[in-house]
This record gives sequence, structure tokens and C-alpha cells, in this order.
Amino acid sequence: MAGGGDSTRAILFALGANFAIAVAKGVAAFFTGSSAMLAETVHSLADCGNQGLLILGLKQAKRPPSPDYPLGYGKAIYFWSFLVAVMLFTVGGMFSLYEGIHKLQHPEPLKQWWWAAGVLAFGIVAEAISMRACLQEVDKARGQRSLWQWFRESRQAELVVIFGEDLAALLGLVLALGAVMMTVVTGNPIWDAIGTVSIGALLIIVAVFVAIEVKAMLIGQSVDPLRQQQIREFLDARPEIARVISLITLQLGNEVMVSVQAQMREEHSVAGLTEQINTVERAMKQAFPEVRWSFFEPDHKPAA
Repeated sequence: MAGGGDSTRAILFALGANFAIAVAKGVAAFFTGSSAMLAETVHSLADCGNQGLLILGLKQAKRPPSPDYPLGYGKAIYFWSFLVAVMLFTVGGMFSLYEGIHKLQHPEPLKQWWWAAGVLAFGIVAEAISMRACLQEVDKARGQRSLWQWFRESRQAELVVIFGEDLAALLGLVLALGAVMMTVVTGNPIWDAIGTVSIGALLIIVAVFVAIEVKAMLIGQSVDPLRQQQIREFLDARPEIARVISLITLQLGNEVMVSVQAQMREEHSVAGLTEQINTVERAMKQAFPEVRWSFFEPDHKPAA
């Protein structure tokens, strides 16, 4: 999307970080027996699969329109993004809750805790690098808006998902490290179980918020309010248009459909009216490259 962040870059950073962290966590979980580490290992592996699904979704969304899909396949990325949110909820969140509750009922002492602490510290650094790359792309898209406002208004489903995943992963790593250190300091393995439950709750909360946003895109949202305002201001400023009566936009992945009803200044010549409409549409698509389809309806029919 024009003015949006580079989703592919953010996805690749997240994929690289999660794969490295998953390997390191798996080794540490094996040697320490930490349930928090095991939960984080599963979380990182699930994230790797999730990022693969997002890449698949981006590829499918670029397929050209066909007779069966005249407006293209752009919304395919919404389906895969929603599926990622579901996996984050089930594979990540629910598994962590199950593991944490099990450990609460049957606490087990940590073995070789320094493995867990070292890997978690490495994971925090790697995930922070991924989060930084994601935020760089988010900053390109959000303008002067807060992160929360961007999250609620963004139409880049894949970037919303990556942001949610990176945030949950980074906070989860911090929780896991805190749980391990509290277990070491107090000698009570219950802290490890509490850390695991906390990670599960965190993943479920993030997954629900991400799913809510992506669901809205799946149903069919307009472009984000900032872009909608820019398109309207562009149309209002065109000399060919006397008055914009209605403006309807529909976000279709990274492409946009625009429908405009306007009172044109030329009302007496069919040829003149047609030329004005064509001029406005060409200028609009040049100013907003994401606009793939435009439908223009003049308010008054010119005299024959």
C-alpha cells in the first residue's frame, strides 16, 4: 500500500529471529526441564509457521484478477492473517495455559537454569531486533498516529499480525526469564508454572485483538481513515469537480476500489464530461497508486 510499511521485510526479520530462537529454546528446554522454556519453544516454532503462511498469503494476493475474481485476490492475505491469529490463540496460547496448569498441579524443579537464562537473554536480543525492524515499517504507515490508533485503523493485516506476534514474543520472553529467575531465587518451582500461565494468557489476549482487527478487514472495510481523508481532499481540490456527493472506498488487500458520486462542472457536453471524469481518475490513480479500480458517477446527466 502506498504510504504503508514494507510487510515482507518485517516478516523476514521475524522469521529469522523466531527460527534462531526456537532452536536455542528447544536445546535449553531439553537440558533444564523448564515448562516456561518449552512453552516459548512451541510459541517460536508456531511463529515460524505463521510467518510462512503470511508469505504465502502475500504471494496469493498478487495474483491478477480473473472472471471468477474480477476484483483480484488481494483479500487472500486477510484469510491467512486470520488463520495466523487462530494459530497464535490455539497453538501458542492454549498450549501454554495447559502446560502451566499442569506444572501448577505437578511442580518440577529446574535443572541447569543457566541454560534457560542464557537462551532467554539471547532470545530477547533477537526478538528486539525483529521488533525494531517491524516498528520501522509501522512508523512509515502510522504517520502522527499513536501505535494503538494505527493498530485499530491499519488495513495492512500482515503488518498488524507481525506487530502483534513480535510484541507477544518479546513480552513472553521477558516473562519467561522473570519466571526462571524467581524460581532460582526462591527455590520454588511454582514461579515457573506461573510464568507459563502468564505467557499463555498474554498470547491469547494478543491473538484476540489481532483476530478482531483482521476479521473487520475480511468482512470488508474502507481504506484507513487517514487515507480516506486524503482521497476526499484530493477530489475536493480538483477543478473539474464542483461538489463531491459521496465517496465509498473498499480495501482489497494492498489494493483499493473507489466509487465517487460528484457534481461535475461540465454539464452540457457528453464529450466534455467524459474527459473531465477520465482526467480526474487518471490523476487520482497517479496520486494514490494503490487505487486499482475506480467508478465515477456524475450527479447530473448532461444534455444530449
